[in-house]
Amino acid sequence: MIKQAKKQLLMAAALAALGLSASASFAKDVVVDTKGEVPYVIDSRAVVARSGTDLCWRTGYWTPAAASTTMAGEFPVGCECDKDVVPAEKCVKAAAAPAAGAKSATPLAAPAPVAEKVKLAADALFEFDKAVLLPAGKSKLDDLAAKAKSVKLEVILAVGHTDRIGGDAYNQKLSEKRAAAVKDYLVGKGVEANRVYTEGKGKKQPVTGTSCKNLGKESGKNKKLVDCLQPDRRVEIEVIGTK
Repeated sequence: MIKQAKKQLLMAAALAALGLSASASFAKDVVVDTKGEVPYVIDSRAVVARSGTDLCWRTGYWTPAAASTTMAGEFPVGCECDKDVVPAEKCVKAAAAPAAGAKSATPLAAPAPVAEKVKLAADALFEFDKAVLLPAGKSKLDDLAAKAKSVKLEVILAVGHTDRIGGDAYNQKLSEKRAAAVKDYLVGKGVEANRVYTEGKGKKQPVTGTSCKNLGKESGKNKKLVDCLQPDRRVEIEVIGTK
């Protein structure tokens, strides 16, 4: 927590030096609950720092889950900073139930219609120990990019993964490179770079389960094992938008 606080203050100071602040000229200060890891840059008042275009500055702790769970008052901080990744129901105050037998003075207004949320998903696969998209992965991304053009795009989440062979630190970096490769490919297809969020999960979330046990030595030279673990070498992509 102490290290995080120092980083937050240093980043806030750097923003101030650039003429940016946590709240100057913006309609609303977003004051964050500082318990745990805060996914946004904050100043000494725990107010989220913003860019000159009113975007909240993210830290390395930022994930869609953190934006949805770190609180700023009664709502998650993402309700102000990243509305495109936080479920709408988390950003609405629940109406108090009337007392038993009581009648409402006025009828409740019908909820305003909302745009239909659309989610498209695909996996891009990779060769062992590489971050270069396989042809099958490119084909899936081509299809996904084409479908994304039919919606009002909010954000694309690309989460990289590896198989279990190798160390944690190495696989973490490899998973991040794979996610970055997907982003670069989608940007090459016309997707705005600032709409694509990438993250690496290393080898923490395999999909092969126990199906590749007892196949011999845990090594990249064990072709039978490498082939079996192919589904784990992937980037999971989710497109979020509205019709």
